[in-house]
Amino acid sequence: MTQLGGRVVMMALRRPVGYWGEVRDQMVQILKLCWLPMMVATIAFGFGAPGLQGGNIINLFGVPERLGSFFIMASVREFAPWINAMVIAGVVGTAMTADLGARRIREEIDAMEVLGVDPVRTLILPRVIAVTIMTGLMDLVALVFGVIGGFIAAVFVFDASAAAFVNSFFDNATTTDIWGSVVKTTVFGLIIGVVCSYKGFRAEGGPSGVGRAVNQAVVISFAAIWVFNWVFTTILLGLNPDMHVYK
Repeated sequence: MTQLGGRVVMMALRRPVGYWGEVRDQMVQILKLCWLPMMVATIAFGFGAPGLQGGNIINLFGVPERLGSFFIMASVREFAPWINAMVIAGVVGTAMTADLGARRIREEIDAMEVLGVDPVRTLILPRVIAVTIMTGLMDLVALVFGVIGGFIAAVFVFDASAAAFVNSFFDNATTTDIWGSVVKTTVFGLIIGVVCSYKGFRAEGGPSGVGRAVNQAVVISFAAIWVFNWVFTTILLGLNPDMHVYK
């Protein structure tokens, strides 16, 4: 997987031409498949977990408006990127693995290699680039709707002031929080693209083998995302100690 990821990155950097039309089509398809699940999942999760549970704790101190500052940590840094990656991996990653796996067992990829066509550049590179870019862009959608879920919990459940919630959120929001969230989820997209492409490209054993490849791709993607998230967040907070302080 690491070798495939390095090969894809080098291909994209050395000769970045000839595949952007396919990248555009893949990005449009990802947007069509993911925008609604992303919206529903982030609003529901933002309302349920950090919204209601965090709101119950903060409401004990009589300041439900401070739920806005809590959402910087809960949604912007963690939950929105995590849900974003889960949706992309579950919707797009599985489709990518199944498509490449079906091509492998139908011997389409073998035929391309016989004809001298590089299947990595033709099939994998556009998909990985599209998933990487769209995962980063969809994080902005996840951030907005995740905060909306928290807003609903704070204002309509705990009777917080809407203006105070918004002010608390923006008083604590920093540029580092936003770019850190987008960069992190962009790398999530690269991980999903490489892992799912690899498992589909190497599928074997007929239709049942494709099913196993899809299952393995999702599990490995989730595990790799969690590990990278821990490392990235630890480094980000260590380099920016001011992010620990809530105003």
